[in-house]
Amino acid sequence: MKQLDKNQKMFFELLKAGLWGDENPDIRIDGTTDWQEVYQLAQEQSEQGIVLSGLEELRAKNVELNVPKVLLLQWIGEVQMIEQRNKKMNVFVAELIEKLRKEDIYAILVKGQGIAQCYEKPLWRSSGDIDLLLSDSNYDKAKEVLLPLAADIEQEFTHFKHLGMTIKGWVVELHGTLHSRLSKRVDRMIDKMQGNVFFGGNVRSWDNNGTQIFIPAPNEDVIFVFTHILHHFYIEGVGLRQICDWCRLLWTYRESLNYGLLESRIQETGLMSEWMAFYNLASRYLGMPDLDSRFMFHDSQFDKKADRIIDFVMETGNFGHNRHNADGKLVSLWHKTKDFARHAQVFPLDSIKFYFHFVGDGIKVAMNK
Repeated sequence: MKQLDKNQKMFFELLKAGLWGDENPDIRIDGTTDWQEVYQLAQEQSEQGIVLSGLEELRAKNVELNVPKVLLLQWIGEVQMIEQRNKKMNVFVAELIEKLRKEDIYAILVKGQGIAQCYEKPLWRSSGDIDLLLSDSNYDKAKEVLLPLAADIEQEFTHFKHLGMTIKGWVVELHGTLHSRLSKRVDRMIDKMQGNVFFGGNVRSWDNNGTQIFIPAPNEDVIFVFTHILHHFYIEGVGLRQICDWCRLLWTYRESLNYGLLESRIQETGLMSEWMAFYNLASRYLGMPDLDSRFMFHDSQFDKKADRIIDFVMETGNFGHNRHNADGKLVSLWHKTKDFARHAQVFPLDSIKFYFHFVGDGIKVAMNK
């Protein structure tokens, strides 16, 4: 593991405790811990709730904590706000899904609130947008129904069917595809997974206060979540929250996943090196247990790759949080180009291939907006 300072070590230990509860070994509390910095790291990675869960785990084990009272109260208050936001969002998601169903439009909830259900405390996971995956016909029908309700409408990317809008203060994103924009090889697999969801009925459901919400089945969702992580890793900046989501999804469905099928799918996309490197990161930094002896275990050959990835994750923050604060603008093409060059130290061939595909795809997007 790369050299972490004492505050980073505490952050990761608390994150492990929050992710796995009693699965995590006892933590030694150093009286010199800078709790303000630990709190700041949690904010940067949008992991305030999970890290606070870790603190609760320690208190339940009668571990003496020295978190300043004012900071702890501020922290608890922030997590209570996250919890209230999630409750309100869940109500809105139910209303949104019901409204679409009345118009005979069937949407699949992806990422966000669906993945949150894999956590011990779903309401403590920091939420983002509401992402709906729709078939071609449902995508167009959903636009007709929802656009009149939107207070703000983003520019549509017709090339890969993506439209964002704000309804009742909530950002709703319609997706006609979850393409990674990294390679045709990867996107062909995503198309296959979407076909399994739309036409094969490969879904699971979440009872959201009496409303049945459909979410991709675990074997498909694992592919969606992982390729989404790679999209952000290569193109926008990835945070620990997304990686933790992947870990909790794998862990929650560990007994029902088809490991042989998943391995073949990852091989088919050509992403096994990325998978093993991120699993190494999850194992060493987040306490992710080994799940399969072929491709879900800590392989020391990927230690250096994982260390380089964690450097990038900690530097950029959740969705490039730190960069946005520094630049005052979205990550530019220049940042993206530098990132691809940087990632070439980790995944040399893929970084080059993905970069040229991304640039070519960007030209098509610009021509088809």
